[in-house]
Amino acid sequence: MAEIQGTYEDRFAAVAEVLSANLDSGADVGASVAVFLNGEPVVDIWGGHTDPERTTPWQRDTITNVFSTTKTMTALCALILADRGELDLHAPVANYWPEFKAGGKESVEVRHLLGHTAGLAGWTEPLEPEDLADWEKCTDLLAAQEPWWEPGTASGYHAVTQGYLVGEVVRRITDRSLGTFFREEVAEPLGADFHIGLPAQHDARVARLIPHSPLDVEEQAQGRDLALRSLANPVITGETSWEEWWRRAEIPAANGHGNARSVATVQSVMACGGEVGGVRLLSEAGCRAVFEGQSNGMDLVLGIPIRFGLGYGLASEFMPIGPGACFWGGYGGSLIYVDMDTRLCVSYVMNRMEGNLVGDQRGATILLTAATA
Repeated sequence: MAEIQGTYEDRFAAVAEVLSANLDSGADVGASVAVFLNGEPVVDIWGGHTDPERTTPWQRDTITNVFSTTKTMTALCALILADRGELDLHAPVANYWPEFKAGGKESVEVRHLLGHTAGLAGWTEPLEPEDLADWEKCTDLLAAQEPWWEPGTASGYHAVTQGYLVGEVVRRITDRSLGTFFREEVAEPLGADFHIGLPAQHDARVARLIPHSPLDVEEQAQGRDLALRSLANPVITGETSWEEWWRRAEIPAANGHGNARSVATVQSVMACGGEVGGVRLLSEAGCRAVFEGQSNGMDLVLGIPIRFGLGYGLASEFMPIGPGACFWGGYGGSLIYVDMDTRLCVSYVMNRMEGNLVGDQRGATILLTAATA
């Protein structure tokens, strides 16, 4: 069995066995797993290697790009502002971002951004990957753009745009970028090693993602026009995350860097009613606002049935989790699960990508094992 580093309580030994088996089989090259209960780590483990040649061991402080697991960090920032009374989730976006009302978007509400129902799943204007580092360009184009469908009527996964949309609202309210707000108001108070916009001094700790295979956008879109327009403009692959510009930029839906411990540390705030380790970021009611359903049905981009709350996925036939639980995952496999009823948080972060846009069986198996321990 592959050697596992870190610590875990005896009742969660099966979680370590799953990670070890994944490393043995090659399903994982390097990965970390964290299970927090009542805000305390009951599993904090890692193993494997940071490179496909398996020459450099994965360390306690190894971090990697978690792609859309980042969205839960961005959503948390919005929920914090809402809980403070600085952001009305049911107000028009244009109340905070006046330019946004162009293109017939006067009635689009902040909750539509968080629930992927705003009709802005991608950019109409062609973009190159490097354009994602240009915050003003990305947000100005979205502000001017017409929705691709009637806002509020259905979800269409805003794979990259959601971070700019929510992030610009946060910036207009706080006069701070989303990455700065997250660092100052969330990561630093909690001591969480998670970054949206990675400073250069952390580069040596980054495990490069190992792509599963070249991304076939047309195959992922499966003939769905909205999916193709969303996922192919621009095309983002595992290799994109290797670029320095990608690490430095703030792409709040996709380029967060961390490990399972840091993801679980932050999201335990949600699991524990807004307070972890004596640090309160929002009220319990502010946490449970996430369960306000925004859509429930076939997602126009992903082509699968999903129920969205305010920034997180909720229990549905597609994801049979508890009524007090929410989740999301990242392109290639990372996963975060939060259960407010049991005060449980489970996180899985890896470097070897599978071909799925949101999560895969590895994270699901770890979650099931942890939840039934």
